[in-house]
Amino acid sequence: MSPETPNRPRVGVPWRTSEEEAGAGQPEVRAKIRNYEDAVFKAGGEPVLLSLAHPEESQRLLPTLDAFVLPGSPADVEPAEYGAKNRGLSAPADLPREATDRAVLDHAFAEKKPVLAICYGCQLLNVYLGGTLIQDLRTETGTTIAHRKKDLVPETKEDPIHGTTFESGSRLKEIAGENQAQINSSHHQAIEKLGKNLQVTAHTSDGTIEGVEWTGDSNWVVGVQWHPERMFGDAFSARLFQEFVSAARAARGAVTQKS
Repeated sequence: MSPETPNRPRVGVPWRTSEEEAGAGQPEVRAKIRNYEDAVFKAGGEPVLLSLAHPEESQRLLPTLDAFVLPGSPADVEPAEYGAKNRGLSAPADLPREATDRAVLDHAFAEKKPVLAICYGCQLLNVYLGGTLIQDLRTETGTTIAHRKKDLVPETKEDPIHGTTFESGSRLKEIAGENQAQINSSHHQAIEKLGKNLQVTAHTSDGTIEGVEWTGDSNWVVGVQWHPERMFGDAFSARLFQEFVSAARAARGAVTQKS
């Protein structure tokens, strides 16, 4: 732990893609993962990047971390991982990213460490737990809701915004403080069949699953399909990261008490 952040829980964040990690010296590339780092830091955590290119290094770091954010990615989960074939609708997989996320989830579930899984991370979480994915929302469901920039006519530089409804008794509803919220959207895939011990806690009016939560034990594991790390100035998004970091702090305290 760095001397500048002595009391902050350490939060592991895998690089979004292998290509971005390789181009980390380019400011525009670094900016994409920095949104996650900044959101964690503003919420009181210390972000720690996890390498996709050096799995042994990431594996060594896992026990030193208190919680994990699984970020979004322009890649899609390999369809074979959920028993499907790529019908030309799924973007190429980033296998080092998948392997890193799976190692993270193995460790987090075994050690009861909190996880906030975002967009691609939420989809990978679902597949990890035995669930399946819709490979393309427009093609397979016929939805008319814009879930990504390409769905807008004309296409814009900003993410589409749409509403989501939270389920009663869910963490997301408690954090939001109300039944609904406006969220950004940047995805063309979504959860189809739920993974084991996940429950749906948010959805859009077209039925797209926007949030899931782990029910297998008391560990704080939340998946969201949107991008709270870049909903700058949004109070709900800030509270989501704050609750996550609070859970990380509590998990670290529980480990300390055991030792």
